[in-house]
Amino acid sequence: MSMLALIGLTPQGGIVEGTARLGDRDLLKLSSREMQHIRGRQIAMVFQDPMTCLHPMITIGRQLTEHARYHLGLSRHDASVRAVDLLHEVRIPDPASAMRAYPHHFSGGMRQRIAIAMALICEPSLLIADEPTTALDVTVQAGILRLLDRLRERHNLSVILVTHDLGVMSAIADELTIVYAGRVVESGPTRDVLRRPRHPYTAGLLASLPKTESDGATPLIAISGSPPSPRRRPSGCPFHPRCPYAAESCATVVPDLVPIQADSRRSLACALDPLQ
Repeated sequence: MSMLALIGLTPQGGIVEGTARLGDRDLLKLSSREMQHIRGRQIAMVFQDPMTCLHPMITIGRQLTEHARYHLGLSRHDASVRAVDLLHEVRIPDPASAMRAYPHHFSGGMRQRIAIAMALICEPSLLIADEPTTALDVTVQAGILRLLDRLRERHNLSVILVTHDLGVMSAIADELTIVYAGRVVESGPTRDVLRRPRHPYTAGLLASLPKTESDGATPLIAISGSPPSPRRRPSGCPFHPRCPYAAESCATVVPDLVPIQADSRRSLACALDPLQ
C-alpha cells in the first residue's frame, strides 16, 4: 500500500499524507496528469503476480512496446528493437519469437522476467519489486533475485523490494526497513539489523525462523497474538499488545522513529529499546 501511494495508485477514497521525494519533486503533491509522466517512466513497478499486469489477449511485443512509444516517443521499429534487447537481457529464449507470443505460453518464472523487462523498457531510475518471487519455486526465486541484482548494477537502478521472506531480504538488500501495522519500527543496514535487532518485532520475526541445524524437535517460536486490522490499530505503539516487553506507557505513547545514538545509520521506533 505504501508503494501504491508512492505512485498514486491508492484505492478511491484513500488519504495519503507526508512527503515522498524523487529528486527535488514531492510525488504526493503532483496531479494525476503529472504522475502519468512519472509512473512507468521514472518509477516502474514489478507486481507479485505477473498475470495481473500482463494482458492475456495481447502479445508480449505489444505490451512491451506500448508505453515505451508513449513515454520515449520511439517509433514502432525502434521500440521493438529495444524490447527484443531487453528480453534477451532478462534471458528469455528466442526473444524475437517471444514478442509474438502471449503470456500463457510462458512459465511463471518466464512471465516474471517479462514483467521485469516491461518495467525497465523506459529506463526508470527507481524500480519497485512487490513480492516478485512469492509464487515461484526456490530455484526460480534465486534466478529472479540474481537477475534483479545484475540489472540493478548494469542500469544504475535503485530498487525497493517488498517482501515477507527474510531469506530473500538478506540476500539482496543493502538497507532494511521493518514495517508493522503501517509504521516503520526499525531500519538500517541489512547485516546490522539482522545480526542485532533492536525492536521486539524484528527480534520476533528472526526468532520464528526454522533453524537449519535443528533436528526438527525444536518448536518454532511464534509471536503471540495477531496483526491488527488497519481500521482498528491499537493506541500507542501498535505492537504493544503482542510485545513481551511492553510497559504501561506503550499503550498511550506513539514512539517516533529516531536514530540510534550508537549508529546514526540505524533508526528505531521503540520507547523502551529493551534489546539494547
